Amino acid sequence: MSNSSAAITSETNNTMTSTNWFKQRGYLQGVFWILIVSLISNMNDILMRLVGSRLPSMEVAFFRFFFAVLTLLPIMLYYRKTAFKTAHPGLHSLRALLLFGAIACWCAGVTMIPLAAVSTLALTVPIFVLPMAIVFLGEKVGWQRTVSTLIGFGGILVVVIGNGHEDQNFWQSLATFNNGTLYMIAACILFALSDILNKKMVVKESNLSMMFYIALGTTIFGIIPAYMVWTPPSIHELALLFLLGCGGNLILFFLLKAFAATDVSALAPYRYLELFSAGIFGFALFNEIPGVWTLAGAAIIVPSTFAIAYYETHQNKNLKKKEAERRKLKEAA
Repeated sequence: MSNSSAAITSETNNTMTSTNWFKQRGYLQGVFWILIVSLISNMNDILMRLVGSRLPSMEVAFFRFFFAVLTLLPIMLYYRKTAFKTAHPGLHSLRALLLFGAIACWCAGVTMIPLAAVSTLALTVPIFVLPMAIVFLGEKVGWQRTVSTLIGFGGILVVVIGNGHEDQNFWQSLATFNNGTLYMIAACILFALSDILNKKMVVKESNLSMMFYIALGTTIFGIIPAYMVWTPPSIHELALLFLLGCGGNLILFFLLKAFAATDVSALAPYRYLELFSAGIFGFALFNEIPGVWTLAGAAIIVPSTFAIAYYETHQNKNLKKKEAERRKLKEAA
């Protein structure tokens, strides 16, 4: 073999090795994908801020999922009938309705409060899931999760107060709140309801069909609300909305890759880096400086949500061990 052939073979092997790294399971792969998720989430918040400054939130939400459907449709057609198969169309419809409301509220909130506050409140979805799990799923909740949840609600209150009117005192701000934080909290509640609905799904469906049907349903639900507040978008805004739709699909895709690569609890700390990147983007693009209240709220919310994630992962591992022990006992008997 000549030197040139050997060099080509070596280069090809190195390329294949580097490509295979992204397909492997492992801690570093999981961290890589979760950091990509955080970056795209920040980019989507920025896009919502840009287009939402002129277009109504209902219209932005509609286009976000309309373009998500368009980008997913060629992939669905490639896999044909297997991709479109679903056993619970009604459940997909309910999930889509909740998600449309969540994204519409999110878009409205993003235009009213700093990006750092947006990312801080985004972490509170697990806090709202806990009381809903008790009511709708009948789950038994340990004292650890209860305490962490109560502390997390305290952090939410701090952020809400901090984003009130600057000329008001503590109690006035507490009484009036800020529309932006209220929209964000409403979005987080709707996201939490969607998560509860996902837990109630007993049938296993492909990730592709889950992504497509929730995007399609949300687009359908958004037609009338968007028409009622319709403002003709410019070519530039349509381009940003297209990127927003692509970003929404990529967030879920990379999130699934991250969770497939390593344990969720191992990735939890890296999701909080989104707070820091949001602060950087907010300052660089919109001249925003995170307030003391936002930072204080983040200091409360971050450890509380991390504790919830750690406790849930620990409980799941214990349940799996108990199930494995029961199977061994049955096999031995």
